[in-house]
Amino acid sequence: MKKITLFATLLLMGLSLQSTARNGYKIHLKIPDVKDSMVFLAHYYGKPLPTIYKRDSARFDKNGNAEFFTTDSSFVGGIYMMLLSDKKTYFEFLLNSNDDMTITASVSKLPEGVKFKNSPENERFQGYVDFLKVYSKGQEALKDELAAAKSVEDTAAVRKKAGKTAKDLTNYRHDYVAKFPGTLLANIFNALEVPQIPEGDHFLEDGKTKDSTFAYKYYKAHFWDGFNYQDDRLIHTPILDAKLEEYMNKLVLPWPDSVEHESDVLLKKAHGTKDLYKYTLWWLTRNVENSKVMGMDEAFVYLVENYYMKGEAFWLSNEELTKYQDRAMKIAPNVIGNVAPEVKLPNVLTKKEESMQAIKSPYTLLVFYSPDCGHCQHEIPALDTVYETSLKAKGVKVMTVATEGDQKKIADFLIKHKLEKWTNTWDNEHVGDWRGKYDVYSTPTIYLMDDKKIIRGKRLDHTNILSVIEMQERKARDKAKNSKK
Repeated sequence: MKKITLFATLLLMGLSLQSTARNGYKIHLKIPDVKDSMVFLAHYYGKPLPTIYKRDSARFDKNGNAEFFTTDSSFVGGIYMMLLSDKKTYFEFLLNSNDDMTITASVSKLPEGVKFKNSPENERFQGYVDFLKVYSKGQEALKDELAAAKSVEDTAAVRKKAGKTAKDLTNYRHDYVAKFPGTLLANIFNALEVPQIPEGDHFLEDGKTKDSTFAYKYYKAHFWDGFNYQDDRLIHTPILDAKLEEYMNKLVLPWPDSVEHESDVLLKKAHGTKDLYKYTLWWLTRNVENSKVMGMDEAFVYLVENYYMKGEAFWLSNEELTKYQDRAMKIAPNVIGNVAPEVKLPNVLTKKEESMQAIKSPYTLLVFYSPDCGHCQHEIPALDTVYETSLKAKGVKVMTVATEGDQKKIADFLIKHKLEKWTNTWDNEHVGDWRGKYDVYSTPTIYLMDDKKIIRGKRLDHTNILSVIEMQERKARDKAKNSKK
């Protein structure tokens, strides 16, 4: 990185001056023992290796020289790599906009022996790499000592040493940040910072009861303190993806409203950036869309309605954006907590019209299945077993919708498995819109409604229906208790 100038100092103070410096970078790479082959300038994008992206390429001449040059105003710095033509040999370095540097190396020594000219920050980065080598050797030695420990005292002594060396690493980073604030490496160190829980006992407001959740609350509240969500260079490091994974999937409660709130908070932090905002919104959307937690599709609909449909997914084409919108529109009617859409279809056996909303029961199961579906042939009989052993006693009633098959095949399936006690329907005229209302893209698909036909569970199976009902009953009891207080 260039030396701190008066101009840079004024920028750090928030003053606005017109810069005459060019954008982009200029890199002269010299590796004498590589000739007449390609070399690639690659970078991270949110994730660690092996996922890397190529930004630029050059060819070594007969003397092992290669040039990289751009004045692209969209260039964003970060941790970059020189990747040789074998796609395996590489070394990392720091790159900022306006950098003009010379890098010298020997392929036989890589990743050792890399030298930089006109890049003080990379010289400091190499110093940190050297520190890490010594630190890693010390860690390995401590592992050996721990394995050889023969008493509690020996183990405690090793752990005490480990604590001291961990502080040495933390102090190294803190000292660097203090000396070179705002630089790329300083912001990387800050982003890697882990919240340190204050020692001692912590109490609730009464001053007497110990707060057993203090450590969790403190760690969560300070998790993003060091991550500068306004520094787009951090997208070209392997840090963000791991932090999002830990925070959203380990610290945030797996409830749609909690996920929606935390998503808003993170996207507000990233607002105004390009790649950090893009990656965060993409990650959050993919995370809830692929979640195995029941009801998390509500958060997917929330993100689409509040961000994608409001122009925030600026990188998507109209066609790609339409796919998100269509998916959200299919999910929105059957989100948990909504009143279930009506289903009116003829009974397979009696041919009279049946109405799902007309079924009177504490709970109603709506089951979409196909008699030809292999999974259904296992799941439906298993569901009947659970129904007979526990669900019927709780007043559960079942309405089935055969998604395909002729009347005889469906009737034979129902009779074979002794399911005539249920309300069994089919869409023989193919006029029902149940597929769109309930987002039925595979079978079996099972929904659970309460006495008011509010959706309480979706995409269930015979193993978890009873637990969802029991959870609803616990909520009702707790609500009744609280109302009496």
